[in-house]
Amino acid sequence: MTARIGIEALNVHAGLAQLTTAELFEGRGLDPERIGHLMMSARSIALPCEDPITNAVNAAAPIVGRLAPQDKERIELILTSSESGVDYSKSIASYVHEYLGLSRTCRVMEVKQACYAATGALQIAAGYLASGVSPGAKALVIATDVSMVDARAGYAEPATGTGAAAMLLGDDPRVLALDLGAFGAHSYETMDSARPMPDYDIADVDGSLFTYLDCLSNSFADYCGKVADVDLGTTFDQLALHTPFAGLVKAGHRKLMREQARAAPDAIEADFAARVSPSLVYPSRVGNLCSGSVYLALASLIDNAPYQGTARVGLFSYGSGCASEFFSGVIDEGSRAALAVMDIAGRLNARVPLDFAEYTELLAENSRCLVPVADRKIEVERYRRFLDARPGREPLLAYRGTEGYHRTYEWV
Repeated sequence: MTARIGIEALNVHAGLAQLTTAELFEGRGLDPERIGHLMMSARSIALPCEDPITNAVNAAAPIVGRLAPQDKERIELILTSSESGVDYSKSIASYVHEYLGLSRTCRVMEVKQACYAATGALQIAAGYLASGVSPGAKALVIATDVSMVDARAGYAEPATGTGAAAMLLGDDPRVLALDLGAFGAHSYETMDSARPMPDYDIADVDGSLFTYLDCLSNSFADYCGKVADVDLGTTFDQLALHTPFAGLVKAGHRKLMREQARAAPDAIEADFAARVSPSLVYPSRVGNLCSGSVYLALASLIDNAPYQGTARVGLFSYGSGCASEFFSGVIDEGSRAALAVMDIAGRLNARVPLDFAEYTELLAENSRCLVPVADRKIEVERYRRFLDARPGREPLLAYRGTEGYHRTYEWV
C-alpha cells in the first residue's frame, strides 16, 4: 500500500512592512502603464531587524507551537532553502533548529537552487517519509529569503518580496496530499539570474522569462510521460505556479493552454480566472518569495478558490540557473480549515504601510543584511511600531546583531 504523505501544516510569514506598487513606480519614475503587466498591488519590505533566519522561524513557529510534545519530537529532518545564505559553511537551518527548540537528533540541512530549492527539499523529505524507515516521522521544510533589489533592478524591484513559507510534512496531510511519483522535471545550466555578491542581485530579465516558459512546457511534458492519461483541462481542478509576478503566470498558463488544449483566447481567459487567479491573491500583495513563491500561491489558492470536496492541484516550481518541476497533489475542504488557523490574510493586512522615503531609507541598512561582518548592532526598538502592529501580538524573533561573526536574536 502506497504511503499517504504530504503537507500537514503550511504557514507564510511575509514580514511586517509593505509598500504599494503604485508608490514604488512613482518614486522610481517607472512607466505607470507597465503596472498592469505585473498584476501586483504591493510588496513586502524587510526591516533591518528581519533576515532569512527570523523569516524562517516566524513562519515555522506557529506550526511547531501547535504540535503536541510527542509530535514535535518526531520532526527528524529540517531543510531550509534560500538564496540568502548568511555563511559559506554554517546553515540557516542551524539557527532555525535552535530557535524552534527541535530535537538534537534531527537532521539539519540547507539547500540552494534559486526559486526551485524548496520543491527539491519537499520531494527529498517526502521520499524519506514515504520510505517507511522511520514510521510516523515528520519533516520541516522552510523556504526563506530577503530581497536585495534596489533601483538597479529596474522593473524587477516592484515584483520582489521578502519572507518565508514553512511546511510540516508527514503521514497526515491535512493541507495537501502529494501524488507520490507524479512529477516531471526539466533542468539545464543558464545564467538568467544570480546573486554573485551578498548585497547584489543580477538578472537577465528577458532570458529568465523565456526560460521559465520553456521549463513550464517541458516539465509538464515530462509529467505526462510519467503519469497516464493526463489532460491539462480535466486532470487538474486548480493550478498554482511559481509566481515571480502574476503577469508571468498568466503568460505561462496561456502558453500551456495553447500547446495542450488548443484553446481559444476567450476559453483561456475563463480558465485562468477559474483555475489560476485564486492562487495569485497573496502573491500580488507580497511579491516574489523565491523558493517560497509556489507555496504562497498554494496558500492563496486554498484560502480563495471556491472548490468543494476534493480538488487536484497542478503545481509548477521554477528556479533560475535553472531547475524546474511540475507535480501535483490533492486538497479538500479540510485543507481550508487547516490553513485558516494561520490567518495569513489577517497578517498580510496588518503589515505597516511605508512611504517611498521610508522605503529608500531602509534600503541602505538592509543591503548589509547578508554581508559577513565581525560585529554589528541592530536597535530593535526603533521598529517597535511595526512589531506592535502584528495581530495577537504573538512573539516574533528579531535580528539584534552580530558578535564575532555569530548572529544573535531575541524574541520580542
